[in-house]
Amino acid sequence: MRTAPTCPRCFGPLHEPNVWSSSWRCGAHGDVLPYQPPRRPSQAALDALRGASRVPVWLPWPLPPGWLVTGFAEVGDDRSGIRASVVALSGPSITPGPADLLLVAEEPGVGLGAAYAGLPGSDPGAGFDAGPPHVKIDARGHPTALWCAGRVPEDRAAYVGEALGNWLWTIAWPADAGCFIALADLSLRDLRDHDQALDLPYGAFSPRLDTDVQ
Repeated sequence: MRTAPTCPRCFGPLHEPNVWSSSWRCGAHGDVLPYQPPRRPSQAALDALRGASRVPVWLPWPLPPGWLVTGFAEVGDDRSGIRASVVALSGPSITPGPADLLLVAEEPGVGLGAAYAGLPGSDPGAGFDAGPPHVKIDARGHPTALWCAGRVPEDRAAYVGEALGNWLWTIAWPADAGCFIALADLSLRDLRDHDQALDLPYGAFSPRLDTDVQ
């Protein structure tokens, strides 16, 4: 039996919709969209995600050498559709040991990217984009600016910007792996597009999708 959905902002338990309310409700954050149990890496999981997603399902392609797709996650349900998507990647770090990366696309106000980044609000916060961007990447053929999010826990690095009308978050562990985002010439594809047949390499399930360790 699948685990129950949780709050996308704090990963806490939710009250299910009932005869008085059609919304999922968190005791701390009120009405929210449900964060569904993460999906283990497979083509079937990817097909389910991109088939129902209302937001991009981002993947850097080609993948950097040694990197693997290690899971998927989503926020939403059958009624709302998927309003936030997560693609997890794992690979070698620029420092000794492995690195993990989450690519999050979400509608404003969902709060999943901020939760994974370890931020208290639902969005990056006022002034996050003050000054020039820290890095620019290509997202579906469009130059996209990302800013390094401040006030995140020391064990991770987070960059955030806007692409196709939605937030785009990249969250990396360890913090030094954030340099991978800044230094790599990333080109993101939206896996919802039908004009591509990618042979994705899958690895073991990412521990970063385990919300108990956030």
